[in-house]
Amino acid sequence: MDLVIRDTRVIDGTGAPAYRADIAVRDGRIAAIAREGDPRPTAPDTIEADGQALAPGFIDMHAHSDLAILRDPDHSAKAAQGVTLEVLGQDGLSYAPTDDTTLAAVREAVTGWNGDGTDIDFDWRTVGGYLDRIDRQGAAVNAAYLIPQGSVRMLAAGWDDRPATPGELATMKRLVAEGMEQGAFGMSSGLTYTPGMYASDAELTELCRVVASYGGYYCPHHRSYGAGALEAYEEMVALTREAGCALHLAHATMNFGVNKGRGHELLALLDRALAEGADITLDTYPYTPGCTTLVAMLPSWANEGGPEATLARLRDPAATARIRHVMEVEGADGCHGVPIEWDAIEISGVSNPALGAYVGHTVAESAAARDEDPWTTAHRLLTEDRLGSTILQHVGHEENVRTIMRHRVHTGGSDGILQGAKPHPRAYGTFPQYLGRYVRELGVLSLEECVAHLTGRPAARLRLPDRGLVREGYVADLVVFDPATVAAGATFERPRTLPVGIPHVLVAGRPVIQDGRRTDVLAGRALRRT
Repeated sequence: MDLVIRDTRVIDGTGAPAYRADIAVRDGRIAAIAREGDPRPTAPDTIEADGQALAPGFIDMHAHSDLAILRDPDHSAKAAQGVTLEVLGQDGLSYAPTDDTTLAAVREAVTGWNGDGTDIDFDWRTVGGYLDRIDRQGAAVNAAYLIPQGSVRMLAAGWDDRPATPGELATMKRLVAEGMEQGAFGMSSGLTYTPGMYASDAELTELCRVVASYGGYYCPHHRSYGAGALEAYEEMVALTREAGCALHLAHATMNFGVNKGRGHELLALLDRALAEGADITLDTYPYTPGCTTLVAMLPSWANEGGPEATLARLRDPAATARIRHVMEVEGADGCHGVPIEWDAIEISGVSNPALGAYVGHTVAESAAARDEDPWTTAHRLLTEDRLGSTILQHVGHEENVRTIMRHRVHTGGSDGILQGAKPHPRAYGTFPQYLGRYVRELGVLSLEECVAHLTGRPAARLRLPDRGLVREGYVADLVVFDPATVAAGATFERPRTLPVGIPHVLVAGRPVIQDGRRTDVLAGRALRRT
């Protein structure tokens, strides 16, 4: 044996009751589980757990660390939470597959998510190339990848709001097939983001058929989380049933005033589909505010043609007046069909340092301080920051958060954006927030049940044969934490504070967190669909 974790309270990821045991690790895998009364294994290295909990490493089913995992080998934002696997390529926009032209457009479009990438050597253009890059340099945690449908559409059909031609659809299907063959676990969409949102249901169904043929799943950020949210969920259920494809609903929230207290309606919809044989899972984060970019709030037609075309419209007084009217009166599709509430839009980060004074304040607050209307403030941020501003959107409801996280197909996903001066604390706090606030303080979930939501259940969705459970022969991605003290340190005021109560995190049997401190171990690798 290489390592023994002694006297642990094993929470194995199945939801079964905890039990006491020593866990022995050899060659990166769990070699032995010695329960009370069994002979105790020995090894050169020992971690004394002293009755603390041991669980499989947590799986972040919705992460935006696509560049962070390359630029920041430390990656304590996730490693310190006990995360040992992130699923990247989310919301239909990422950096593979691509070509030179679309790469430049994607980098500009998602600067608010990942930075502009000027510090990254983009030496890949394919899904396999991106995964190889992760493997070459190593990472603090493992990574899985979803093919971003918006990036695929951009490659085949550009930024135009129109149906794809038969030739363009054939190209998209080929790109999806190539990505799946190179190791992707499925496909994501951002159906309130351009250009992915321009795809019809028929087009998405055809792409999902390709994904299904490889045993993958579809992960949509669907067309509305506000007005029409239930209809948007139903659309995704019907579409994937038609395609014969597994469905994983990204950040499955019910937000805005129109959906207060309606979480149970979403679950009833899902229960009906599950009873009819649908293969569905979902993820959520344990907070009420959302997080995205300010430009995402615009109507989709304002973003047609890509970032430069959007900026041109924002310089046109007539187009700007129309954009404002749609956002403030009608409700833009980018804002989920709900008229925007400027007092709920908090600026969390800017790309232009000269705009730093806006960070931490709502658009309404900044406008009042400057004696101007909120649209003038928002317009300044959009143009002077070149669409790079990120926002917190305070539109969620606690009762919906709790209702949805109890469901039997629920998993955990941070949706964590690591950019900006004041990012959403979910990037640094999601998993200890589940364990500390929603298990210990509120009792919404039992400890064993919550760990299953964060480990075994997501591993099953990813069809990982040897991760997500504490079992002999499984990869030793493990976390030791104290159920009595584990808590998110990150707050909205101090969002980059690391958690407490998680002293040890192992990736492939090697300590990336030891005695509460980050080591220099880079044991994470790119996982590939099998």
